[in-house]
Amino acid sequence: MASLIELKGLTKRFRTRGAASSAGILAVDNLSFAVEPGEVLGFLGPNGAGKSTTMKMITGFLPPTSGTAIVCGKDVLQDPLGVKESIGYLPEGAPAYSDMTPESFLRFCSSTRNLRGSEAAAAIAKAVERTNLQSVLHQPIETLSKGFKRRVGLAQAIVHEPNVLIMDEPTDGLDPNQKHEVRALIKQMAASKELKGGGRAVVLSTHILEEVEAVCTRVVLIARGRIVADCTPAEFMAKSRYHNAVSLITMQSHSR
Repeated sequence: MASLIELKGLTKRFRTRGAASSAGILAVDNLSFAVEPGEVLGFLGPNGAGKSTTMKMITGFLPPTSGTAIVCGKDVLQDPLGVKESIGYLPEGAPAYSDMTPESFLRFCSSTRNLRGSEAAAAIAKAVERTNLQSVLHQPIETLSKGFKRRVGLAQAIVHEPNVLIMDEPTDGLDPNQKHEVRALIKQMAASKELKGGGRAVVLSTHILEEVEAVCTRVVLIARGRIVADCTPAEFMAKSRYHNAVSLITMQSHSR
């Protein structure tokens, strides 16, 4: 089965004022890897490593300086709209129209995904049920908590049943129960085999190692825009100097 995401030398350099074309800030440096159907890829790295920039290039929101990304067989440079049709994207901060309700926002998102009538209604109902938005469906988004806003963002990302899900900190702002529900949903969606195209690939950025262990089947760690590790979560955890370590603390008693 063909890869659902394939990065080929993906590079992004941000030019600074007065800098030559070859100068500037190198945010992403020649990334190449593929993501297969059924995989949940944990995309990790310190702040400023290039994670969000990479995600924005895969989704077509930011043009690469060189290299390219292939999503579901479509080149992001040659067919950016085709790529976006195949992707569900939850960006950092989950931006939404604050004066809309979750219901009206999801109707709007469905229309942009060419869903109409009963097909749109069924897709919205399924996304609402998956993200447990029933209790706030008719409230203005600006009145919702950070956790509910995040769930609205997740609902719009999955409403059209995309083959590729790209999520930047998907459980940010959620309470422990909500995090558990979202992680279970991510695993369920990655395992789905009922999609056109044969499966789904999920890429998620997170700083939570517990989330990597609970959800991911693979880890790609980047630093300064380059891959420094590509392995399973177990292999990744084993690289820590604290893996299988035991800490002993001696307590000194004081007699009066």
